Amino acid sequence: MTYAPDPARIATPIGIVTICGDDAAITSITIETDPAIRQVESPAAALREAAVQLHAYFAARLLHFDLPLAPAATTRGQALRDGIAAIPFGETLSYGALARQLGSAPRAVGQACARNPFPIVIPCHRVLAAQGQLGAYSGGQGPRTKQWLLTHEQR
Repeated sequence: MTYAPDPARIATPIGIVTICGDDAAITSITIETDPAIRQVESPAAALREAAVQLHAYFAARLLHFDLPLAPAATTRGQALRDGIAAIPFGETLSYGALARQLGSAPRAVGQACARNPFPIVIPCHRVLAAQGQLGAYSGGQGPRTKQWLLTHEQR
């Protein structure tokens, strides 16, 4: 019987980031808000690579992630995820603009962002409300974390 390894946890400027998965794929990334959570290394290859790439992102040495992510549950969900991932580093789109590009609805894009299991890697922080308003963010400290990520990418 194979057991899932313990998650990897890395310290970042926005707090501890927990990466879950195994040797083959990342299943989730969480931006933690509990200051008591500590860093943990993982022997799983995919988690180690994710930690390396996340550190490079926060050091401004990585503009595009290349990680084995678990697929979305549906074809439509994967299409929305791929659309979000295609927003270039340092750029933003509104929910409506992204929906038009994907032949979807703004609400569907918003739900995909809210349910995104891979914040930062699938950059839902790059999706803004109408008129460039920040909008919600489900990771870390919410809009404060979203603003930090956007500012980081503008440097």
